[in-house]
Amino acid sequence: MKTDTPIIEALIARDEAVTRQFFFNNCRPLFRSIIHHVFSYEVDYDEFVNEFYLYLLENDACRLRQFEGRSSIYQWLKVVAIRYFISKRNRMIDMEHRNPPLENMVRKRGNDEERTTTARIDVRSILAQLPNQRYARVIERLMLDEAEPRLVALELETNVNNLYNLKKRAMAALTRIIIKEIGNDEEKIGK
Repeated sequence: MKTDTPIIEALIARDEAVTRQFFFNNCRPLFRSIIHHVFSYEVDYDEFVNEFYLYLLENDACRLRQFEGRSSIYQWLKVVAIRYFISKRNRMIDMEHRNPPLENMVRKRGNDEERTTTARIDVRSILAQLPNQRYARVIERLMLDEAEPRLVALELETNVNNLYNLKKRAMAALTRIIIKEIGNDEEKIGK
């Protein structure tokens, strides 16, 4: 519908207020429904939106520019999103990895094998608590393995921009877990 054209124009112009309102409020029921029907595992809403928005903006927002207004923007987005995520559902927001997280992340330091083993268990335990194991993989590869962002993006079948967004969310989730752990330890000490 032609009344949706201003929304498309604002999305192309990357108007932050319109984009946030549109994707995180107006489209939430639609996108939740797509997530529920397309994926057989839990998918983070923010990651879904970020990945989809980057897809829409690729090549100078060519996909957004294809909207002709013959249907509502929501119907058009539904078709585009379902096609995109069905083609990538087993690879893009994959919660299971071929290699278990943290397989080789703790390197031996000196001859202190016990310390290395303890550190490996601690790190594994903390990263296992992340609600999204894709986040654990991002932290493992970027921060612990010190892998190149381009390589990690290829492994996770995403782009470098989204990889940094994933890292930011992963670090925020990890921080919450560590703060909770510290609080639990302090409670134990106080008793």
